[in-house]
Amino acid sequence: MAEMYFDKDADLGILKGKTIGIVGYGIQGRAQALCLRDSGLEVQVAELEGTPNWKKAVEDGFKPASAAEVAKASQVIQILTQDHVQALIYKNDIVPHLEKGDALGFSHGFNIHFNQIVPPETVDVFMVAPKGPGALVREMYEQGKGVPALLAVHQDYTGKAKNLGMAYAKGIGATRAGLIMTTFKEETETDLFGEQTVLCGGVTELIKAGFDTLIEAGYQPEIAYYEVLHELKLITDLIQAHGIRGMRKRVSDTAEFGDMTRGKRIITEETREEMWSILSEIQTGEFAQEWILENMTGRPIFRALEKAEAEHPIEEIGARLREMMPWMKE
Repeated sequence: MAEMYFDKDADLGILKGKTIGIVGYGIQGRAQALCLRDSGLEVQVAELEGTPNWKKAVEDGFKPASAAEVAKASQVIQILTQDHVQALIYKNDIVPHLEKGDALGFSHGFNIHFNQIVPPETVDVFMVAPKGPGALVREMYEQGKGVPALLAVHQDYTGKAKNLGMAYAKGIGATRAGLIMTTFKEETETDLFGEQTVLCGGVTELIKAGFDTLIEAGYQPEIAYYEVLHELKLITDLIQAHGIRGMRKRVSDTAEFGDMTRGKRIITEETREEMWSILSEIQTGEFAQEWILENMTGRPIFRALEKAEAEHPIEEIGARLREMMPWMKE
């Protein structure tokens, strides 16, 4: 069983008297900064001046500054920018201001695990990774609840890194729901695997394959869209709330029988073997190096693929059909 912690296990007092610097005021950064501040902690925000996120931070009552200024003023520095820019920000703006006994925080382990950021031995390094988007983290906090999170310690210079991470998690409400102990390696590799084989890569390819099959068979694209994309949320919501078995008991017997008798013809042994290959690419660092090189060369493959994917017929059909569903608009 996983090692878990809750509110009673975490002492928010360990962060009293410290300044927490949140580098990046995106969806996750905003949520964590607001929750920490509402928990009575001292928070400073780093963001690029003039950007929408900078303006949002000002609206929220912060006085955003540069990453270097925030790093200099903070004893706990939480890096919440996108993965591909973290190493550059760390090198240029954070490492010159790290002092002995400071702490570096993350919500994803990519840059630490793949050695894009190598902290000095004289600082603590921890990770608190909420298992939900920033908007949900904030919403649950405001309701007196919390979103579960993962906790990992990469480096424990002070001997208090774990307690510091637990306190940080309590500050964003995570210990109200539960904090699960992991490692930077486990979080990073499982996160990438989930994205690539199931949550993003697997699901999007499955949707498009189903759509293409129905179109090629002569069915109307609108009907195909509803059947293989729109209704997916109904099923994933049931799975999230009740598990796979619970979902099966909440759909028709016809659907359940088709699920159990045909599913393995789609996800075959060959598919499972390919999952092992993808996992190996993640574990060896092959994928990380591919992504790092892609960013260093201006993202030529990324941009080409993004353009090609945007031109798939399902995108045009989907945009038109979503106009018929005003409840889905932001």
